[in-house]
Amino acid sequence: MSIFHGSCHCGAVRYQADIDLAAGTVKCNCSICTKLRFWAFVIAPTAFRLQQGQDTLRDYRFGAQRDGHVFCSVCGVHVFTTVAAGPFVAVTVASLDDLPVDALMAAPVRYIDGRNDNWDTAPAEVRHL
Repeated sequence: MSIFHGSCHCGAVRYQADIDLAAGTVKCNCSICTKLRFWAFVIAPTAFRLQQGQDTLRDYRFGAQRDGHVFCSVCGVHVFTTVAAGPFVAVTVASLDDLPVDALMAAPVRYIDGRNDNWDTAPAEVRHL
């Protein structure tokens, strides 16, 4: 377990996260994740600490209104997702500032077939994710 720091592009939003790199990352093929090219580390809510930018954050919810896709209202960068059914926080890989690329590439990737609400199975095709 290591502490990593993340932010949006403009720096208005900053956070710390305790991430176990060996636990790996997730990529989903649901409609919003596909459009965002969402790639994340899933962590416990207690492992996520927002340091600044609460007033700048907005979240987008659709369908069942379950997942909060959280982004900076200044620069538009998607920083994390919250899931009430989890509960967990999915920290976007792209928003991490101090994660070495080699460590990211060594972390396993789990693919999720969210498009078909089949959360425990990988989709048949993942190359576009």
